[in-house]
Amino acid sequence: MRRRRFLGGTAVGAAALAAVSVPLVGSALRRADGSSPGRILSSRARLPEPYQVPLPVPDVLDPVRRGGGTDVYELTQQVADLEILPGLRTRAWTYGGTFPGPTVVSRSGRRTQVRHRNELPQPSVVHLHGGHTPAGSDGYPIDVILPAGGAIGAEQAMKAMTEGMPGHGGHTGHAGHGGISGMAEAERTYTYPMRQRAATLWYHDHRMSWTGLGVWSGLAGFHLVRDDEEDRLPLPRGDRELPLLITDRSFEEDGSFRYPLADPGLGRPGVTEDYMDGVLGDVVLVNGAPWPVHRTEGARHRLRLLNASNARPYRLEFDPQPPGGDAFVQIGSDGGLLERPVRHDAVHLGPGERFDVVVDFARWKPGTRVRLVNTLADGTAHDVMAFDVVRAPAADDSRVPDRLARIERLDPAKAVTTRDFHFRLGKDGWTINDDGYRPGRALARPKLGQLEIWRFTTSLQHPVHVHLNHFQVLSRNQGDPGPYDAGWKDTVDLRPTEAVEVAIRFTDYPGTYMLHCHNLEHEDMAMMADFVVE
Repeated sequence: MRRRRFLGGTAVGAAALAAVSVPLVGSALRRADGSSPGRILSSRARLPEPYQVPLPVPDVLDPVRRGGGTDVYELTQQVADLEILPGLRTRAWTYGGTFPGPTVVSRSGRRTQVRHRNELPQPSVVHLHGGHTPAGSDGYPIDVILPAGGAIGAEQAMKAMTEGMPGHGGHTGHAGHGGISGMAEAERTYTYPMRQRAATLWYHDHRMSWTGLGVWSGLAGFHLVRDDEEDRLPLPRGDRELPLLITDRSFEEDGSFRYPLADPGLGRPGVTEDYMDGVLGDVVLVNGAPWPVHRTEGARHRLRLLNASNARPYRLEFDPQPPGGDAFVQIGSDGGLLERPVRHDAVHLGPGERFDVVVDFARWKPGTRVRLVNTLADGTAHDVMAFDVVRAPAADDSRVPDRLARIERLDPAKAVTTRDFHFRLGKDGWTINDDGYRPGRALARPKLGQLEIWRFTTSLQHPVHVHLNHFQVLSRNQGDPGPYDAGWKDTVDLRPTEAVEVAIRFTDYPGTYMLHCHNLEHEDMAMMADFVVE
């Protein structure tokens, strides 16, 4: 590959950086098969041996008030010193003082409100990833919550996100919102009507030009939705239902997070040249613990798998495999239950994707250590976590039915239009349809209730995420969908030079929403676009 030129400098979405030449080969990019974009950032801290730390499970957040069909929650975004690596303290940006943040559990059809107070040193935005959400609560990237105490004002916050963007000229508004007037002082309440089915969602920072740093610093947590259809199924529950937030990080010698900021003083956003294709950590964390271990009864367990990494994909396998293979019985995807279970020897998760699987640990003998590994990585990032099968349970009345849920099939023959979105490297950096992101400029204006086909094509590897509604994958490279494309999706991982067609229909809420790459360094460097639902 030839050396390409990025526009560097402020890294406000990539489009405003001073011209620099960046090699796009070797360790700065990916394996030859396109499996691992990005570059490894090595830790300077002494790392623990794997499988020494018990698996933590995030606490479930209690509502502060219930009534009138609404559950109200409160979360304070705050700095906390956490023991992530044994014996060291890591200063993190957190929801409620923990990493991951506490799990919010909602009921389908019952409104959830989450009041966020920002006591961080920087502005923030909250996006409910996978949420079917009105535009004003979706987490548009310039609708920030300013830090309490007035340490950073609206003009300073907007300048940090947008100054220098080509053709931008100090933008102060966007379609369907109020721009700067959309900023909130210290607090903002996000309203989620929950007009959606049971699913594994997650919430995370979404501030323009700074999402990579915000999520890397700890701003992520689960948000689960439950409904009657799922409750009727005899799936594992209680202690045998485990949310697993999988991510990678790197650490300085003192235990602090290591991240390759172009300006460590935070005066301008962006990462150094070598990491413009994505930052890969060398420590795998599950629920905030390095390579944890979980003592497991020999029974069926439901694992809610979330790839919350900035750029790293995972191909998860068990070692050893159970007799007969098919260790993973997939029951759900980004948007909830599948119509029927799908069996896999391994599952592939791009950044932002979720897989809901059932694993029967009775298939391994008691006393077996079952390692969950990432076959897309060597070295320390190969290990993920371990399950120690300690005994057979007294009883296991769970099972996976042959039919899980009713899924509406979107008929592509009824689509009113087909739209093309090209994710590639352009002369100004990472682009969609050859343009870097500009708030307020819409690449599409779909109509409420109308079915459309969206075609995504890539030059390199990009996990593509669409806000507001889930979609169904129709094809990959004009062939059948891939083995991990079943059900309702909101994020689809595209390999290099791949084309994926999806059927999508936007419902309920007009306004401005986002389409972007979920490699967070790509997102921060302009691989985003607005679309306006009319």
